[in-house]
Amino acid sequence: MKRKIITIDADKCNGCGLCAAACHEGAIGMRGGKAVLLRDDYCDGLGDCLPVCPTGAICFEEREAAAYDEAAVKANMAKAGKQAPPQGGCPGSMARSLGAKPPAGGCPGSRAQALGATTPVDTAAQNSPTAPTEAPQSRLAQWPVQIKLVPVNAPYFDGARLLIAADCAAYAHAGFHERFMKNHVTLIGCPKLDEGDYADKLAEILRQNDIKSVTVVRMEVPCCGGLEQAVKTALQNSGKMIPWQVETLALNGEVLDA
Repeated sequence: MKRKIITIDADKCNGCGLCAAACHEGAIGMRGGKAVLLRDDYCDGLGDCLPVCPTGAICFEEREAAAYDEAAVKANMAKAGKQAPPQGGCPGSMARSLGAKPPAGGCPGSRAQALGATTPVDTAAQNSPTAPTEAPQSRLAQWPVQIKLVPVNAPYFDGARLLIAADCAAYAHAGFHERFMKNHVTLIGCPKLDEGDYADKLAEILRQNDIKSVTVVRMEVPCCGGLEQAVKTALQNSGKMIPWQVETLALNGEVLDA
């Protein structure tokens, strides 16, 4: 079958091994000081290895390849004595919840990181007649946020209300955190700038997790239609009936009527 699969440029590979550690399926190994794709059927084509490569040696190609074989992956992991996907890679790509505690039903071992209970207040500014009554609060619930970086099976997806937003949207709409991000798990991307299609990865996120709803926030510009279409395709391919809606922002941040 012809499908999307990773390819590794040996000339660019520096042998750091971060991609092998980040691959959840054990599809990448080290040979002769270089990373190699061990078997086509171990690679799910979702690209969790891409963001950890420091030299840009890994990319996607579309070619004839064996279909991803989940049973073979599980058998190989069991043979190697691995009970969970290997951990490692770039610390900035590590999945984590940012709330005071992990989401209900999530992995007990997931690391929750509180952002701090209070924000220092400038007394002079507080007494100003034009000062806001309270400091703005971040509503970001997890890390990472980029669609390309987020792990498919991150524990914070369990029971989540998913926000999938164009990365320009938060700059356009002043109240983006309160109106859209609050009580949601947020994923962002730009179909014009990012390589590849989001649909496959989003479909796996929807398929493998208990997602309660999906909200898409896009800009009015035509290129943002790619984000909306990717979500539609992912919802169809997930095999689930999940409530979803689309919010469109004007370039000045105004929320446009459907």
